[in-house]
Amino acid sequence: MQDKKTNSRFPVTRRGFIAAMGTGAAAVLAAGRLPVQAAPEETVMDPSEMHKITLRINGRTRRLLVEPRWTLLFVLRERLGLTGAKAGCERGECGACTVLINDVPRYACMTLAVEAEGADIVTLEGLMAGEELGAVQNAFLEEDAFQCGYCTPGQIMAVEGLLRKTPDPSEDEIWRGVSGNLCRCGAYTHIFEAVKRVAGTRRGRS
Repeated sequence: MQDKKTNSRFPVTRRGFIAAMGTGAAAVLAAGRLPVQAAPEETVMDPSEMHKITLRINGRTRRLLVEPRWTLLFVLRERLGLTGAKAGCERGECGACTVLINDVPRYACMTLAVEAEGADIVTLEGLMAGEELGAVQNAFLEEDAFQCGYCTPGQIMAVEGLLRKTPDPSEDEIWRGVSGNLCRCGAYTHIFEAVKRVAGTRRGRS
């Protein structure tokens, strides 16, 4: 029995196409022309094996042995004693662990320590000059921009990152700048005033 009438646009029948492909593949295999390539091996770090890394934190170089699975937050708090970054949700939702990485606010709980190697990291402690508070820290104090205070370090770092990028932000830019940081106490109005205070002070100096 013959195949049904061939479509004029496609002169090869389905049966003919399958037969031709099968014959061609068999011929290539017989000639040994289909090289078998092994899949490239992925480099996977043993999560329990210690690795040497160098971190630049608050202007200081720190050489550490870390496990690849350790977060930057864990290393800062548990290995270096820099407890300004708080452990809140530890899943990238609250922002209490915010630090600056190359001047950009980042969640330390969602950043592996090995990822931060070679970057400039600034924590809350790095905004201070000895015992003297930084400008944003002072503004939060003056504007009463906190209640329980647990989210405050992350809020300060988010604001610091915003002002480094945008020295004189609009209200919309402030909203976006602190949108990744949650305050259960609802001190947002005061936080906004703190941002405006710092921006106004710097604008006056310039």
